[in-house]
Amino acid sequence: MSASGSRRTRREANDDAAAADDAADVDDHATFDNGSESVEPDSDPGPAAELGIAEAVAQLDAMTAERDHALTERDDYLDQLQRQRAEFRNFRRRVEEDRRQQVSAGVSRLVDSLLPVLDGCDAAVAQGLDDVVPVAQSLLVALAKSGLERIEAVGSPFDPNEHEAVIVETAPRASSDDDGASDADRVESDGIPADAQGDAVQMVIEELRGGYRFDGRVLRAAMVKVRAG
Repeated sequence: MSASGSRRTRREANDDAAAADDAADVDDHATFDNGSESVEPDSDPGPAAELGIAEAVAQLDAMTAERDHALTERDDYLDQLQRQRAEFRNFRRRVEEDRRQQVSAGVSRLVDSLLPVLDGCDAAVAQGLDDVVPVAQSLLVALAKSGLERIEAVGSPFDPNEHEAVIVETAPRASSDDDGASDADRVESDGIPADAQGDAVQMVIEELRGGYRFDGRVLRAAMVKVRAG
């Protein structure tokens, strides 16, 4: 065989191989297209997929229940904390009030024990011993800082809560009584004038012994002389 014949044979073989490759590509493309057209998505997820969904729902429900339980516990703890704080505030208030009352009671007893000293000073001043006036005033100022207050009785209406009437003077009347009763001073056992009539104003005209308040309460009523009528 000559060289030219050999070259044609080789060229023809190459052409045949190229044509075969092109045909194979066409067949593969057709096969792919046919396969793509023939494959359809499966609408039925199957038992495995349904089981997975059920497990996910169950887990979600469990998490929701745990969250609700945690919120309930949080609210309970918060309510208990608020109650304890309120109880502690009330307890502290009661303790402070009890302590204040104990201190006040102790001071009240001390002041009450000093009232005879003040009475002695008043009696000395009434006898003209003015030297005791500075002592009495200093004592009153010191006790006033602790809550002692003198009851101003003279010139005020009779008040059985603050005054103890030991002498009652009736107002002059136009005619005397047939029974011959004089204007002698009379006092009932409870300290209220016996001859108080109706709405007649009873005025304190003289203080026989001083009265005092302590911490806003009457420590000792003033012993007074009252005019009724």
